[in-house]
Amino acid sequence: MTSLAPVLDRAARGERLDANDAEALLSATGADFDRLLEIAGSLRDEGLRLAGREGIITYSRKVFIPLTTLCRDRCHYCVFVDTPNQLLAKHKPAYMSASQVLAVARQGQAKGCKEALLTLGDRPEDRWPEARAWLDEHGYGSTLEYVADMARLIRDETGLLPHINPGVMHPDELAMLRATAPSMGIMLETTSRALFENRGEVHYGSPDKDPALRLTVIDNAGAARIPFTTGILVGIGETLRDRAESMVALRESHERHGHIQEVIVQNFRAKPRTAMQNAPDAQLMEYTAAVAVTRIVMGPRMRIQVPPNLQDIVELSLLARAGADDWGGVSPLTADHVNPERPWPHLDDLAARTAELGFTLRERLTAHPEYLRDEWLAPEMREATRALADPATGLAIEGALPVSHASGSASGARHAPGGRATSLGSPKNVAFGAPEATFFGDPAEAEDAPVLFAPGGLVAALVERAAEDPGSLDDGEWVRLLTATGDELDAVVQAADDVRRYTVGEAVSLVANRNIASTLYGSADDGGYDLAQLADMARDAADLGLTEICVQGVVPGPAEGYLEIARAIKAAAPGIHLHAYRPQDVRDFADRSGLSLEAALSALREAGVDTVPGTGVKVLSERVRREVAPGDLAISDWIRGITAAHRAGFTSTSVMFYGHVETAEERIAHLRELIRIQNETGGFTEFVPIPMPGWGRPLVEGRADIDEHRAMVAVSRLMLSGTIAHIQLPWTRLGLPATAILLNAGGDDLGGTLLDGRVGPRSGVEAGATLTFDDARALVRPLFRPLRERTTSYGEVS
Repeated sequence: MTSLAPVLDRAARGERLDANDAEALLSATGADFDRLLEIAGSLRDEGLRLAGREGIITYSRKVFIPLTTLCRDRCHYCVFVDTPNQLLAKHKPAYMSASQVLAVARQGQAKGCKEALLTLGDRPEDRWPEARAWLDEHGYGSTLEYVADMARLIRDETGLLPHINPGVMHPDELAMLRATAPSMGIMLETTSRALFENRGEVHYGSPDKDPALRLTVIDNAGAARIPFTTGILVGIGETLRDRAESMVALRESHERHGHIQEVIVQNFRAKPRTAMQNAPDAQLMEYTAAVAVTRIVMGPRMRIQVPPNLQDIVELSLLARAGADDWGGVSPLTADHVNPERPWPHLDDLAARTAELGFTLRERLTAHPEYLRDEWLAPEMREATRALADPATGLAIEGALPVSHASGSASGARHAPGGRATSLGSPKNVAFGAPEATFFGDPAEAEDAPVLFAPGGLVAALVERAAEDPGSLDDGEWVRLLTATGDELDAVVQAADDVRRYTVGEAVSLVANRNIASTLYGSADDGGYDLAQLADMARDAADLGLTEICVQGVVPGPAEGYLEIARAIKAAAPGIHLHAYRPQDVRDFADRSGLSLEAALSALREAGVDTVPGTGVKVLSERVRREVAPGDLAISDWIRGITAAHRAGFTSTSVMFYGHVETAEERIAHLRELIRIQNETGGFTEFVPIPMPGWGRPLVEGRADIDEHRAMVAVSRLMLSGTIAHIQLPWTRLGLPATAILLNAGGDDLGGTLLDGRVGPRSGVEAGATLTFDDARALVRPLFRPLRERTTSYGEVS
């Protein structure tokens, strides 16, 4: 075997490496691999010193806006794209409307995002008549004209900076888009012609994945003076030679134009329902070597990006050693629509992980600091971009909120190419009105639009406002949506499902868990257990691969039992997540132990409790509590208990039991109070609307049960959007057929599997009700939604 020492020596001296050298380094193992990482890390550190930001790893705070999922290509690994028939099955539009785009952008603006990542399929109108028809109806000559219009709309109305990933572009299209965004990008992926030309390979049948064509686009972007993002995809069937040649090709383009601001090195992750679903993920050491060699080939001044949601903690550590210095875009609001099974890390967690690696996490703009000069920014983008840039560093101003750059009113219509107006009103083919219908859209479409009559007047603008700016509706307006029927309800549900789709994404999540009732501790009743049996249950849960044990209920006997249960579970299964004790349980433990609420929570944390259930309340109304649940905590005590738990560092669920004696106004007041608590503490991870067992009283007389549930789920999604991300559907109370329907009304989570286990199967609150992952997949498959196993806190299961 040829020694790599001479190539490594030249790399350490900063000499220029060719494709042969890069290919050799990609095969490094053992001591050579360690030295490769050391050289790459040193180059990265040198580049950060030269840039004046030593020890800093950057990221961009973004919203991900998938403008259309139609595409003319047929990549074998992709789950982003849909066919027209799949769009129909999902009740999904061919293209996002201006209203839908603004709904996501404005929520991102409120969360301090500064980037709007616009992603879409390549030239869908060239393959799908449905795409061509939509563009014609809306006055666009091409998808890219529509993209330019949406980018201008986002910039003008929210101040967010678009970063456009529109696929292959011609020079005139690059020039058009340059005026709408400070940066753009296209992944090279690979220079391999075999993957493009050979039947059965990953890019066969995808005209836009021709490597020569993509390199031409990258070069043309440089000629147009566009700050550009590109990169390689590792593990899709390419050879080490292909990887080496891809890196060198990108270096040569950058040397010609100086426009490549970052190179992404992305690892392939297999996706279900794709031709490559059974292909192995990119091997970690090969991927790490690719990052290191990319750093060495591109040099110290290039930013090398790795996506943090595609890695675990160990992998991030290796990639940092390999010379990475940027985590890319991370969203506090939207899903990664290209990798829906891989959630973004929470930004606080990412900052902590970055610090553990010896770096400081800093926010940047979509255009890197070196590309904020007039040479690189179109005149139309300079004001918006520099308004968010720290003049001293060129990085983002920490905590700054983007502001509108519109010259006129934010309402009304913006003119699209061809003279047509792009409606900022209701979604296509929906009109609302009474007593005479008024259509808020293209008059040519009005003939086929359902006319919706509502007592008291028009509700079209109300539905739109609920999706775009939920905080702008008053309680009476929310009540109106909650009590909608017929076509009006269908419109509310569709709006809610679109908000779900374009924020948390298409994935349906489920945690592998079991319940253990703390009320049965020491009991002689069926399901009762002692500490030894509890330990056996915990070990059994861990052996079965469960990640969570949920414990709820007032513990009989001495108050020390609360701590004994937690300690026993954690001692037997240290790696399992303990989700335990409602506010009522914590209050009982505190009162009987003579502890303050804060001291009780601290003791439970020390005993092993990780998160708490936000149950033990029906509706946040004293009138309702006295009538249906007088044994529950007083509402003020529940609020104090859950707030104290959040302040003590626990996250929690939140719930509402509906369909009994509560009014529509009381439901809305309940959601308002949850929003207030969330704005204060940020502690709620999800909201669970639960039909009250034994009641089933409709809010609207004569409205079908399923419509009662649809209205509750849809209004919850709309009202809580941007505040509480996830809407969990209690499948044990709803049944699976209704649950499937409600996944199209704004729901995105199925809660837990509730596996009874082999030990103590009768010890759970809902013993006998289990949802296996196979059953859950069968549930979501007809909806064309992927299933994702999650942790209790909605992270990725390692």
